[in-house]
Amino acid sequence: MALFAVAALFFAWSPQPADPCGADLACRGQPLIPVAAPASSWKFTRTQATKEGESFASIMKTADTTQFDPSFAGLIVRCAPHGKLDVLVALIWPFPPKSHPKVTLSSATGGTLTFEASMAAAGAAVLLPDEVSAFAAGKWQTTPSLTVVVKETDSEIRGVVALNGLREAYHSLLANCGQ
Repeated sequence: MALFAVAALFFAWSPQPADPCGADLACRGQPLIPVAAPASSWKFTRTQATKEGESFASIMKTADTTQFDPSFAGLIVRCAPHGKLDVLVALIWPFPPKSHPKVTLSSATGGTLTFEASMAAAGAAVLLPDEVSAFAAGKWQTTPSLTVVVKETDSEIRGVVALNGLREAYHSLLANCGQ
């Protein structure tokens, strides 16, 4: 169920998803462009934007199923306007869209940091501040896993994401931004 909800989330942040499969139902749910070595398990998607000819690319890794809260789906890195990248935490059960949850990120190699975040995708994704994208571009690429805690009022969602394969997936994402 978590994987299905995460896949749906990829398409939720863009109002008009592309349908490259047409009538071929066998290709639905498959990455459109290979991203990294098969062992990576980072998934790539390209979503059609509202503007004709514009699309958005993203990579996503689902939560470690042995160490997560059922409301935690995974981590998304997506191309954003003006050449930047966004990092988002994907949730199964959304927070109110105007929420500003506190997100704590912890890794064995990089310490612990807490940020105030905002909501995206109708509350089903937590958009982390711009400075977090520097971690995806650097430290996280050599970190085995990331522990994420999202707190909003009296709710707390915890999860762990294995970061293996991020380096290859990240560089493939960069190569596909703006296409």
